[in-house]
Amino acid sequence: MLRFTKMNGAGNDFVLIDNRSGAYKFSPQQIAFLCDRHRGVGADGMLLVESPTCKADFRMRYFNSDGGEAEMCGNGARCFARFLDKIAGPFSEVSFETMAGVIQAAFEGELVTLAMSRPHDMVLSRTLDIGGSKRLSHSINTGVPHVVTFVDDLESTPVQKWGAQIRYHQAFQPDGTNANFVKELEPGKIAIRTYERGVEAETLACGTGVTASGLIYAALNDVTSPVQILVRGGDWLEVGFQKVENSFEHVALKGPADFAFEGSIDII
Repeated sequence: MLRFTKMNGAGNDFVLIDNRSGAYKFSPQQIAFLCDRHRGVGADGMLLVESPTCKADFRMRYFNSDGGEAEMCGNGARCFARFLDKIAGPFSEVSFETMAGVIQAAFEGELVTLAMSRPHDMVLSRTLDIGGSKRLSHSINTGVPHVVTFVDDLESTPVQKWGAQIRYHQAFQPDGTNANFVKELEPGKIAIRTYERGVEAETLACGTGVTASGLIYAALNDVTSPVQILVRGGDWLEVGFQKVENSFEHVALKGPADFAFEGSIDII
């Protein structure tokens, strides 16, 4: 039987497994089974705790619900940090390596602040054909690639349809991208809906998408750090940063990471 812990970060949910022994080797099909909401545990992705290969304290491996491994997940990383605190802590701070670089996490009760890897490849004001119309979009890599598009009516935005068009757009091939739709609520506060690559659907929150949207919003507007972001799941997250000419440094993502339940399951 496989022991697991179920967690969520702002509604973005994950299966977490302690694999520091290296005993588990999961196939994409097994990961997809675990994340299946009808036959498995049900989750947007799976997180494995492994022994580090560098000077970090631990190693985080993240897999989307389709079984494919991804570089980074912001909401997942906050859950990962709290999981580490439970199984190997307590910690005031902890570090872990990801495919996007080493992440530092600090604890404040049930909130976790991540010192994110430095974002790169920011491109502002690119015109894309979305939904049969030319729309201004912006892109940045915050551990994984994201496109950010501002809309007037967030509620009526067809996130599934437009998100898939952006995700598979020829401009972002061969790996594709994540798609975020954003509306300003008031200066320094935005709301976001995200279509996640690998999940191939809208999720209740996406940490790297929140980070990307907050940074793009800051790049286009005269706002100071931090930016407050309302996600689809109803939680507020916070993106801190330091502007350095046309780039960002000291990017931080702050938000909740909650335990749901523990259990065991047979895997095929």
